[in-house]
Amino acid sequence: MKRVGAPFRRVREFRRRPLVALATGAMAACALFSTPRPELAIPAVPDPAPAPLGPPTPPLETVAVETRPVGAGERAAADGEVRALWVVRSTLTSPAAVRSMVERADESGFNTILVQVRGRGDAYYRSTMEPRAEAIPEAETFDPLAFTVELARERGIDVHAWVNLYLVWGLRGMPASRLHVLHSNPEWLAVPRALAHVGPYEPQFVERLMTYAQERSDQIEGVYLSPSNPEAKARLLMIVLELRERYDLDGVHFDYVRLPQSDFDYSQVALREFGRWLAPRLEAPQDLALQARGDLLALADRLPEEWGEFQRANITEMVRWIYHNIKARDPTMVVSAAVRSGRADAMEHRYQDWGAWVDEGILDLVVPMAYTSTANRFRSFVDETLQVAGPDGAWMGLGAYLNTAESTLDQIDVVRANGFRGLVLFSYDWAVGEGYGGRGPTLLQVVGRERFR
Repeated sequence: MKRVGAPFRRVREFRRRPLVALATGAMAACALFSTPRPELAIPAVPDPAPAPLGPPTPPLETVAVETRPVGAGERAAADGEVRALWVVRSTLTSPAAVRSMVERADESGFNTILVQVRGRGDAYYRSTMEPRAEAIPEAETFDPLAFTVELARERGIDVHAWVNLYLVWGLRGMPASRLHVLHSNPEWLAVPRALAHVGPYEPQFVERLMTYAQERSDQIEGVYLSPSNPEAKARLLMIVLELRERYDLDGVHFDYVRLPQSDFDYSQVALREFGRWLAPRLEAPQDLALQARGDLLALADRLPEEWGEFQRANITEMVRWIYHNIKARDPTMVVSAAVRSGRADAMEHRYQDWGAWVDEGILDLVVPMAYTSTANRFRSFVDETLQVAGPDGAWMGLGAYLNTAESTLDQIDVVRANGFRGLVLFSYDWAVGEGYGGRGPTLLQVVGRERFR
């Protein structure tokens, strides 16, 4: 049954495709990113979008979907408003927790859930490329994403796979699995300027990256992938395409589509790629001399504007490739990204130029994380989003963890008054956990009762 009203609703069909098609496309992706490429910023991806990587996907074998009962989430969507929840991966560790989450979301009137299936370079789903998340104690037969989709379908709730793109590990310990990128491919990791002299195969390389982040834990969340590493790009593309291939999703939603600070990424590969990207642009004799000597670090220091442009171009290129490859396979799938409110800071200090993504049309919508407890600051985030994306190009992200229930309700009212097509609450886990004092209704229930009924 097609759900009515809400934008981007999809007519469903279960997909059965041979995995060989994905594997062939994956090999093509590796070939694409391992060969010399044109300049990142130009030429632009043509319109219409390029054909999907690899050979054509075999035709779908369509299986009729049984009509589902109308759930509370579907009733709430009758006016077309998307009412979504970010669901952090800690809720995906057991069948009981997943079942409770879907039931509570439905009972409170939410019609969309964004479930974090890739948190730190690991998988809360069945992946052929990344290790199973260590936090899942259940047997291998338990697939958190598949179970979430199954239960959500019964209640008319949309499911988007929430993928942390560049952030691949936190601040403590090391991943147990040798398949994790920190062990298998340290050369793919982003490096701060202060550690540019340290090679990826030197002893304690990863530990030094983690120590650097730990000492700046108020600014850096952990270890990141290098946006300019061609092999890392190919892997990210394959991870996203595998999710689309294996699961009956309504959308894919990206987070951490950025670097942690502007003093990243000075990895060896990033510097090499910068030299290639910069070569056609060099004119000044001093710059040409540095290029000739291979002193790319000095060149990056001397040309900060070009360095920033290069970093932004790489991240934008990743968004572009994911978007066009998904749309070539499934034009109805929603592609979105959580972005930092405060566009200027995001662009200059995180290399996240989400305004350019909107202008180019390589996302269906952005979700600005308008996390603040101050009413005026929240309105400034709303105004910025209206200016850049318009009400039809965004869902507003609300940081409920920073606010009282009353302030959260007020922010919902502001979003509605400005005509946005939807909102996303961060997060389900906080709204029923830390944000719940154990007496009376949870924040989730308050929002449902006061605004979604």
